[in-house]
Amino acid sequence: MITPAFELSQDPDFLTVKIRVPYARPSEFDIYFEGEDFKFYAKPYFLRQLTLPGRIVEDGREKASYNTDEGTFTIQLPKEVPGQYFEGLDMLTSLLATKKSRSAKPLVEEMAASAELSEENEEDFDWEMEQIPYEESPPALQHPYGFGNLRSGVFQRLQEELSDVIDIKDPDQTPAEERRRKRLAAEAAKFEPDHYLADFFEDEAIKHLLKYKPWWIDAHKKMTALQGESHQEHDSPAFVVFSEEEREQMRKFTNKSYLLDKRSRHHVYLGLIDILLAYCYEICVNEGDKNVESSWNIRKLSATLCWLESFSSIHDVLVSFGRRVLCYPLYRHFGLVTRAFNDTVMILQLGKAAVLKCLLDIHKIFMESDPAYILNDLFITDYCIWIQKVKSKKLAALCESLQKTTLSKSHLGLELEELEAAAVLVQEEEKALKAAGTVSKQQLLCSESETSDSEESSSTSSSETEGSDSDEQESSTSEDGEINSFQGTLQEERTAPLIDCNGLRQGTGTTAVEVGEGKSKVSLQSTAPPGKLVEELEMQIHSAMRLSEQPEGLATAGCISQEQEENPVPKADRFSEDAAGKRNFLEVSPKPNPLLFLCSTNEDEE
Repeated sequence: MITPAFELSQDPDFLTVKIRVPYARPSEFDIYFEGEDFKFYAKPYFLRQLTLPGRIVEDGREKASYNTDEGTFTIQLPKEVPGQYFEGLDMLTSLLATKKSRSAKPLVEEMAASAELSEENEEDFDWEMEQIPYEESPPALQHPYGFGNLRSGVFQRLQEELSDVIDIKDPDQTPAEERRRKRLAAEAAKFEPDHYLADFFEDEAIKHLLKYKPWWIDAHKKMTALQGESHQEHDSPAFVVFSEEEREQMRKFTNKSYLLDKRSRHHVYLGLIDILLAYCYEICVNEGDKNVESSWNIRKLSATLCWLESFSSIHDVLVSFGRRVLCYPLYRHFGLVTRAFNDTVMILQLGKAAVLKCLLDIHKIFMESDPAYILNDLFITDYCIWIQKVKSKKLAALCESLQKTTLSKSHLGLELEELEAAAVLVQEEEKALKAAGTVSKQQLLCSESETSDSEESSSTSSSETEGSDSDEQESSTSEDGEINSFQGTLQEERTAPLIDCNGLRQGTGTTAVEVGEGKSKVSLQSTAPPGKLVEELEMQIHSAMRLSEQPEGLATAGCISQEQEENPVPKADRFSEDAAGKRNFLEVSPKPNPLLFLCSTNEDEE
């Protein structure tokens, strides 16, 4: 027979059972319900028995229908007490349990704590037992671990896969106190202040991750709004919805009953908080997506899974989780610890349906990761079965205790506040040094600019001085050139023959003077000593001045010597004839310069 897929829902008056039976014959099916029992049969499907959380009644209002397209039966059963809320309709594994398995009698698959035996078992105790001599036996070397500390000897068969699953070596031979001591030492050695400070100051990625909203945030808002309206505190399928894959997994679980003593139950509840904290961190940092690191994150951050730890208080759980978040994963920020804490509170407030959904997701992650599936056998599968039978009041009390517990950085024992204060102080010193360096650099730039300005001004003044000096040198050079040219001309005139104004050669002792266009050219030719030359030049200047004083404004042009002045030429002979026989005479320039003489003769023009 095949156990069909099914789901239950309710309204104030009816309990609805929807059963999927594809390829079954609709004409051949049987339904039985009475009180808290429900059975269904449609070949080859057989729902042996559902133990309901409330009573139903057969009063003529029951209905059944079959959808041929979907292959589903939908059965509506009236509630014996209208308005009664049936709790735990999503806990399919628990609903499939028989009444006998709910009793205190141990079954073949039941794990019972030896400290809690029923009175019936004590009455059946066989007193006629064989007696043997007392021998002192060595103490048990195997220390328990796993869900409710009910397992031992598991890792003796899995030594090769041990290091890939947990951090502790040889857990069967290591007591709980030594595990805790080794765990704390490993966390202290793994903590890296540089990594923590880097995430503390450069927290842009952390802020982005903290904005992610998983599914339980919206569900919690809906539940809070509904509770504010109706003042009811209970689970509701509207808040938590299981997928078909999750329902199938719940049907595959083998139903078990766990008889745990008080201490073991305490460890189970605290271990549940530890596992949920690690799961919430994983969902937050990966924003709901699964990757190859998901299995590693969950088991590494949970000391329950990684070190087989058994906690004694909620505060110890929070301290362990906080330390491991700051020591192992990629993102090591205290804000992620606080976020995981708040998310865990929300999940517990939503009830055991939300807790079961998270545990089923962890079960799937570990099942797809080799060899993390061992943790399913040790913890997660048992948690998925156990949580379906937990009373909601127990979870509410656990959630309330968790909310009252506080966690600060000083509780972690990693000197986080001192590190942050020292890092802030170093940053302030660096800023001060940088500011001082900027000021000194600006001062240096100002001094350099002033120096360059002074150099430019000095270079400008020197260039101006050099320019003036060069101008002076040029002028002096030009003057020197004129003087040299004058001296050269004087030397030439000393050797060249003298020519009078008519172009005739004169004898020695004759001096020729020409002035034109603002530039003077003096030609002196004499074999006389320098004193004689000065006297002759003075005589020539006096003769020129006399010519300019003539009333007619005209004067003869030419070079007058002392002999000519003593023996003047007749006036008629002062004219020269050209080739045509025309006479030309020199006209004195109207300018007041008495030294300007213009001689124009045919021979000069030629």
